[in-house]
Amino acid sequence: QVQLVESGGGLVQAGGSLRLSCAASGRTFSMSAMGWFRQAPGKEREFVAAITWRLGITYYADSVKGRFTISRDNAKNMVYLQMSSLGPDDTAVYYCSAGTTATMTPEYEYWGQGTQVTVSS
Repeated sequence: QVQLVESGGGLVQAGGSLRLSCAASGRTFSMSAMGWFRQAPGKEREFVAAITWRLGITYYADSVKGRFTISRDNAKNMVYLQMSSLGPDDTAVYYCSAGTTATMTPEYEYWGQGTQVTVSS
């Protein structure tokens, strides 16, 4: 089992920045990739970014490219999502995920409980 705990969400004004953190514990050695997804009210969960544990290869949704940066700290089993130039469309619950493959679809084995990000206009 892998446990994931997100933190760092909150309320921010449009144009502002936030950094989300995801702490992974348990059988993390079995995971090869981490992802961030988000879900706004009434919408499906959508891919935001992903990173591979070993090589740090990153993937981004077109909607966040150039604004968001995913990174990881292997020693601390942490994954981060630095978000900048935030807009109201970025308002959502953000979920951290862990899996054996870096994919843009929500096919990760483990999920955190989510952290709310609200961007005011």
